[in-house]
Amino acid sequence: MNWLSSVRNALPFVHKRETPDNLWHKCRGCGQMIFVKELEENLHVCPHCDHHDRIGPSLRFRYLFDEGSMVAVPAPKVPEDPLRFRDTKKYTDRLRTARGDTGEADALVNAFGRIEGHPVVVGVQDFAFMGGSMGQAVGEAFVRGVENAIRERCPYVIFTASGGARMQEGILSLMQMPRSTVAIQMLHDAGLPYIVVLTDPTSGGVMAAYAMLGDVQIAEPKATLAFTGRRVIENTIREKLPDDFQTSEYYLAHGLIDMVVPRRELRERLATVIGYLAGDTKEAA
Repeated sequence: MNWLSSVRNALPFVHKRETPDNLWHKCRGCGQMIFVKELEENLHVCPHCDHHDRIGPSLRFRYLFDEGSMVAVPAPKVPEDPLRFRDTKKYTDRLRTARGDTGEADALVNAFGRIEGHPVVVGVQDFAFMGGSMGQAVGEAFVRGVENAIRERCPYVIFTASGGARMQEGILSLMQMPRSTVAIQMLHDAGLPYIVVLTDPTSGGVMAAYAMLGDVQIAEPKATLAFTGRRVIENTIREKLPDDFQTSEYYLAHGLIDMVVPRRELRERLATVIGYLAGDTKEAA
């Protein structure tokens, strides 16, 4: 044993304390490290660059609904693997993993509640569940959300976050596009508003269907909104696209959406919009 080892072993060194690995979060927008508690208090929005993190249904509902007013809408039952699809893994295994990671049955979750007294059914797509992809379960959940809104005589608000149709269900996933369109028409026939909140990212078949059919189109800041990828478009038209192409702000500047609303202002803005469109449904004070 050399002299350094002898000295080191003789001294009362304090062992390095274990630090939990969930105290800090690295912002995907600016790369800054943020104290997780501070991020949560700021509704998962970076206090440095205003980057809006992706969040799932449970947080959405907590940030939106009046306390104690939320009632979950049961997830519909659909055939789980109609095509017996397999790529590098079985489709059923992918579903099992996604359910374990998110705690949800599929990528779209509905709930009924009140926003500043206004009754509303809210659907939230979870990008963490297989990229928020649209399969039969998502299509059926969308229809179920509309049916609940019609029964409660209130608006249906959908928060979109999706990479598009679910490839493991082939043509069955694409058929959810016309199904959702018919459901929106049912809502209109009942004289009820359909409000869309576009979040990061919304793309593919979802963007080509119910994501762009709202009576009012709202988006969170700097969300990526696209049908086809930027590189595909540039290679097709052989032109360089603007840096802000396919962002919320670009869509707003070109008249494709109605407003861009930061998350901390979204609950109040939705209450105002619902008040204009369905003001007589507000709970009596």
